Amino acid sequence: MTTASPPLLSANGLTCYYGPTRGCENISLELQTGEVLGIVGESGSGKTTLLKSLSAQLEPDTGTVLYHDRRGETSSIYEISEPERRFLMRTDWAFVHQNPRDGLRMGVSAGANVGERLMAVGWRHYGHIRNEAVDWLQRVEVDEDRIDDLPRTFSGGMQQRLQIARNLVSGPRLAFMDEPTGGLDVSVQARLLDLIRTLVGDLGLAAIVVTHDLAVARLLAHRLIVMKAGQVVETGLTDQVLDDPQHPYTQLLVSSILQT
Repeated sequence: MTTASPPLLSANGLTCYYGPTRGCENISLELQTGEVLGIVGESGSGKTTLLKSLSAQLEPDTGTVLYHDRRGETSSIYEISEPERRFLMRTDWAFVHQNPRDGLRMGVSAGANVGERLMAVGWRHYGHIRNEAVDWLQRVEVDEDRIDDLPRTFSGGMQQRLQIARNLVSGPRLAFMDEPTGGLDVSVQARLLDLIRTLVGDLGLAAIVVTHDLAVARLLAHRLIVMKAGQVVETGLTDQVLDDPQHPYTQLLVSSILQT
Protein backbone atom coordinates (compact mmCIF):
# COMPACT_ATOMS: atom_id res chain seq x y z
CA MET A 1 0.00 0.00 0.00
CA THR A 2 1.49 3.36 -1.06
CA THR A 3 1.17 6.41 1.13
CA ALA A 4 -0.04 9.67 -0.36
CA SER A 5 2.63 12.26 -1.04
CA PRO A 6 2.57 15.24 1.32
CA PRO A 7 1.38 18.52 -0.19
CA LEU A 8 4.03 20.67 -1.83
CA LEU A 9 2.83 23.69 0.16
CA SER A 10 0.35 23.89 3.01
CA ALA A 11 -0.92 26.66 5.23
CA ASN A 12 -2.79 26.42 8.49
CA GLY A 13 -4.63 29.23 10.24
CA LEU A 14 -2.93 32.14 8.45
CA THR A 15 -3.97 35.53 9.82
CA CYS A 16 -2.41 38.88 8.87
CA TYR A 17 -3.30 42.34 10.13
CA TYR A 18 -2.21 45.77 8.90
CA GLY A 19 -2.69 47.66 12.15
CA PRO A 20 -6.39 47.25 12.94
CA THR A 21 -7.18 46.19 9.36
CA ARG A 22 -7.59 42.50 8.61
CA GLY A 23 -5.60 41.39 5.56
CA CYS A 24 -6.55 37.73 5.78
CA GLU A 25 -7.97 35.64 8.59
CA ASN A 26 -7.65 31.99 9.60
CA ILE A 27 -6.90 30.62 6.13
CA SER A 28 -5.83 27.03 5.58
CA LEU A 29 -5.02 25.38 2.25
CA GLU A 30 -2.97 22.71 0.52
CA LEU A 31 -1.25 22.70 -2.88
CA GLN A 32 -0.15 19.49 -4.56
CA THR A 33 2.82 19.10 -6.91
CA GLY A 34 1.83 20.19 -10.42
CA GLU A 35 -1.43 21.81 -9.28
CA VAL A 36 -2.49 25.36 -10.14
CA LEU A 37 -4.53 27.13 -7.46
CA GLY A 38 -6.36 30.35 -8.31
CA ILE A 39 -7.15 32.99 -5.69
CA VAL A 40 -9.92 35.32 -6.85
CA GLY A 41 -11.87 38.24 -5.43
CA GLU A 42 -12.30 41.97 -5.80
CA SER A 43 -9.62 44.53 -4.92
CA GLY A 44 -9.11 44.62 -1.17
CA SER A 45 -10.34 41.07 -0.63
CA GLY A 46 -6.98 39.92 0.76
CA LYS A 47 -5.69 37.98 -2.27
CA THR A 48 -2.26 39.60 -2.45
CA THR A 49 -1.82 39.57 1.33
CA LEU A 50 -2.43 35.83 1.31
CA LEU A 51 -0.01 35.33 -1.59
CA LYS A 52 2.71 37.30 0.22
CA SER A 53 2.21 35.25 3.38
CA LEU A 54 2.42 31.98 1.45
CA SER A 55 5.60 33.07 -0.35
CA ALA A 56 7.63 34.25 2.67
CA GLN A 57 7.26 37.93 1.78
CA LEU A 58 4.96 38.82 4.69
CA GLU A 59 5.16 36.90 7.95
CA PRO A 60 1.65 36.25 9.28
CA ASP A 61 0.59 37.28 12.76
CA THR A 62 -0.53 33.70 13.40
CA GLY A 63 -0.44 30.45 11.47
CA THR A 64 2.12 28.28 9.69
CA VAL A 65 3.27 27.67 6.12
CA LEU A 66 4.97 24.35 5.36
CA TYR A 67 6.97 23.52 2.22
CA HIS A 68 7.99 20.03 1.05
CA ASP A 69 11.37 20.46 -0.63
CA ARG A 70 13.32 18.52 -3.27
CA ARG A 71 15.06 16.48 -0.57
CA GLY A 72 11.73 15.18 0.68
CA GLU A 73 11.87 17.26 3.86
CA THR A 74 9.03 19.45 5.10
CA SER A 75 9.93 22.74 6.79
CA SER A 76 8.11 25.76 8.16
CA ILE A 77 9.17 28.63 5.89
CA TYR A 78 9.13 31.13 8.75
CA GLU A 79 11.26 28.93 11.02
CA ILE A 80 14.15 28.19 8.63
CA SER A 81 17.11 30.58 8.53
CA GLU A 82 17.13 33.66 6.31
CA PRO A 83 19.90 32.22 4.03
CA GLU A 84 17.84 29.02 3.60
CA ARG A 85 14.77 31.06 2.74
CA ARG A 86 16.68 33.16 0.18
CA PHE A 87 18.10 30.00 -1.41
CA LEU A 88 14.57 28.59 -1.66
CA MET A 89 13.40 31.76 -3.40
CA ARG A 90 16.27 31.55 -5.92
CA THR A 91 15.89 27.87 -6.72
CA ASP A 92 12.59 26.14 -5.92
CA TRP A 93 10.31 29.16 -6.15
CA ALA A 94 9.50 31.71 -8.83
CA PHE A 95 7.67 35.05 -8.55
CA VAL A 96 5.82 36.66 -11.45
CA HIS A 97 4.80 40.22 -10.56
CA GLN A 98 1.95 42.19 -12.08
CA ASN A 99 4.42 44.91 -13.04
CA PRO A 100 7.34 43.18 -14.80
CA ARG A 101 9.65 46.01 -13.73
CA ASP A 102 9.33 44.65 -10.18
CA GLY A 103 10.71 41.29 -11.31
CA LEU A 104 13.38 42.38 -13.81
CA ARG A 105 16.66 44.24 -13.55
CA MET A 106 16.01 47.04 -16.01
CA GLY A 107 19.66 48.14 -16.23
CA VAL A 108 21.07 44.85 -17.56
CA SER A 109 20.37 43.01 -20.81
CA ALA A 110 17.59 40.50 -21.41
CA GLY A 111 20.17 37.73 -21.57
CA ALA A 112 21.72 38.79 -18.28
CA ASN A 113 18.30 38.82 -16.61
CA VAL A 114 17.81 35.19 -17.57
CA GLY A 115 21.43 34.20 -16.95
CA GLU A 116 21.50 35.53 -13.38
CA ARG A 117 19.01 32.88 -12.29
CA LEU A 118 21.21 30.17 -13.78
CA MET A 119 24.30 31.53 -12.02
CA ALA A 120 22.35 31.49 -8.76
CA VAL A 121 21.94 27.72 -9.10
CA GLY A 122 25.56 27.06 -9.97
CA TRP A 123 25.97 27.60 -13.72
CA ARG A 124 29.37 29.13 -14.54
CA HIS A 125 30.14 28.53 -18.24
CA TYR A 126 29.30 31.72 -20.16
CA GLY A 127 28.60 29.95 -23.44
CA HIS A 128 26.21 27.47 -21.81
CA ILE A 129 24.42 30.26 -19.93
CA ARG A 130 23.98 32.33 -23.10
CA ASN A 131 22.72 29.34 -25.08
CA GLU A 132 20.17 28.53 -22.38
CA ALA A 133 19.09 32.19 -22.30
CA VAL A 134 18.59 32.15 -26.09
CA ASP A 135 16.54 28.96 -25.79
CA TRP A 136 14.30 30.49 -23.13
CA LEU A 137 13.82 33.74 -25.01
CA GLN A 138 12.59 31.66 -27.93
CA ARG A 139 10.28 29.67 -25.64
CA VAL A 140 8.62 32.87 -24.45
CA GLU A 141 8.45 34.29 -27.98
CA VAL A 142 11.13 36.98 -27.62
CA ASP A 143 13.39 37.25 -30.68
CA GLU A 144 16.90 36.04 -29.85
CA ASP A 145 18.26 39.16 -31.57
CA ARG A 146 16.99 41.09 -28.51
CA ILE A 147 19.20 39.15 -26.08
CA ASP A 148 21.62 42.07 -25.59
CA ASP A 149 18.89 44.75 -25.39
CA LEU A 150 17.78 46.32 -22.12
CA PRO A 151 14.29 45.36 -20.88
CA ARG A 152 13.28 49.04 -20.79
CA THR A 153 13.29 48.96 -24.61
CA PHE A 154 10.71 46.14 -24.63
CA SER A 155 6.92 46.48 -24.80
CA GLY A 156 4.89 45.64 -21.68
CA GLY A 157 3.98 42.22 -23.05
CA MET A 158 7.59 41.44 -23.95
CA GLN A 159 8.75 42.53 -20.49
CA GLN A 160 6.24 40.18 -18.91
CA ARG A 161 7.38 37.29 -21.11
CA LEU A 162 11.00 38.07 -20.23
CA GLN A 163 10.10 38.06 -16.53
CA ILE A 164 8.55 34.60 -17.00
CA ALA A 165 11.72 33.34 -18.74
CA ARG A 166 13.91 34.77 -15.94
CA ASN A 167 11.80 32.99 -13.34
CA LEU A 168 11.35 29.60 -14.97
CA VAL A 169 14.82 29.06 -16.49
CA SER A 170 16.19 27.57 -13.26
CA GLY A 171 13.52 24.85 -13.08
CA PRO A 172 11.50 25.92 -10.03
CA ARG A 173 8.84 23.66 -8.55
CA LEU A 174 6.42 26.39 -7.49
CA ALA A 175 5.49 29.74 -9.04
CA PHE A 176 3.64 32.58 -7.33
CA MET A 177 1.86 34.87 -9.81
CA ASP A 178 0.21 38.15 -8.82
CA GLU A 179 -2.16 39.38 -11.57
CA PRO A 180 0.25 38.18 -14.31
CA THR A 181 -1.87 39.66 -17.12
CA GLY A 182 -2.88 42.88 -15.36
CA GLY A 183 -2.42 46.09 -17.34
CA LEU A 184 -1.91 44.37 -20.70
CA ASP A 185 -4.03 44.75 -23.83
CA VAL A 186 -6.60 41.99 -24.40
CA SER A 187 -4.76 40.49 -27.38
CA VAL A 188 -1.46 40.51 -25.46
CA GLN A 189 -3.20 38.94 -22.44
CA ALA A 190 -4.49 36.06 -24.57
CA ARG A 191 -1.02 35.21 -25.91
CA LEU A 192 0.52 35.47 -22.46
CA LEU A 193 -2.12 33.23 -20.87
CA ASP A 194 -1.61 30.61 -23.56
CA LEU A 195 2.14 30.78 -22.95
CA ILE A 196 1.78 30.44 -19.16
CA ARG A 197 -0.60 27.50 -19.49
CA THR A 198 1.76 25.72 -21.92
CA LEU A 199 4.85 26.26 -19.78
CA VAL A 200 3.12 25.21 -16.54
CA GLY A 201 1.96 22.00 -18.24
CA ASP A 202 5.31 21.26 -19.91
CA LEU A 203 7.32 21.84 -16.73
CA GLY A 204 4.91 20.11 -14.33
CA LEU A 205 4.97 23.34 -12.33
CA ALA A 206 2.75 24.03 -9.34
CA ALA A 207 1.44 27.59 -9.19
CA ILE A 208 -0.64 29.94 -7.07
CA VAL A 209 -2.23 32.60 -9.25
CA VAL A 210 -3.90 35.71 -7.85
CA THR A 211 -6.34 37.37 -10.22
CA HIS A 212 -9.52 39.42 -10.23
CA ASP A 213 -10.29 38.10 -13.73
CA LEU A 214 -12.41 34.96 -13.61
CA ALA A 215 -11.60 34.18 -17.25
CA VAL A 216 -7.91 34.01 -16.33
CA ALA A 217 -8.75 31.77 -13.37
CA ARG A 218 -10.82 29.43 -15.53
CA LEU A 219 -8.04 29.09 -18.09
CA LEU A 220 -5.15 28.51 -15.66
CA ALA A 221 -6.41 27.08 -12.37
CA HIS A 222 -7.41 23.55 -11.38
CA ARG A 223 -8.93 24.75 -8.11
CA LEU A 224 -10.19 28.11 -6.88
CA ILE A 225 -10.30 30.00 -3.61
CA VAL A 226 -12.77 32.89 -3.51
CA MET A 227 -11.93 35.64 -1.01
CA LYS A 228 -13.96 38.48 0.46
CA ALA A 229 -12.84 40.85 3.23
CA GLY A 230 -9.85 38.69 4.13
CA GLN A 231 -11.75 35.42 4.40
CA VAL A 232 -12.27 32.42 2.14
CA VAL A 233 -15.96 32.24 1.28
CA GLU A 234 -15.84 29.39 -1.24
CA THR A 235 -13.37 26.85 -2.57
CA GLY A 236 -13.52 23.94 -5.01
CA LEU A 237 -12.70 22.78 -8.52
CA THR A 238 -12.57 25.74 -10.89
CA ASP A 239 -15.39 24.70 -13.21
CA GLN A 240 -17.54 23.69 -10.25
CA VAL A 241 -17.11 27.05 -8.51
CA LEU A 242 -17.65 29.15 -11.64
CA ASP A 243 -20.48 27.11 -13.18
CA ASP A 244 -22.38 26.42 -9.95
CA PRO A 245 -21.33 29.00 -7.35
CA GLN A 246 -22.78 28.40 -3.88
CA HIS A 247 -21.88 31.52 -1.89
CA PRO A 248 -23.83 34.72 -2.67
CA TYR A 249 -20.58 36.66 -3.15
CA THR A 250 -19.28 34.13 -5.70
CA GLN A 251 -22.65 34.23 -7.44
CA LEU A 252 -22.33 38.03 -7.63
CA LEU A 253 -18.81 37.81 -9.08
CA VAL A 254 -19.89 35.30 -11.73
CA SER A 255 -23.07 37.17 -12.65
CA SER A 256 -21.17 40.46 -13.02
CA ILE A 257 -18.89 38.76 -15.56
CA LEU A 258 -21.85 37.33 -17.46
CA GLN A 259 -23.48 40.76 -17.70
CA THR A 260 -20.42 42.52 -19.14
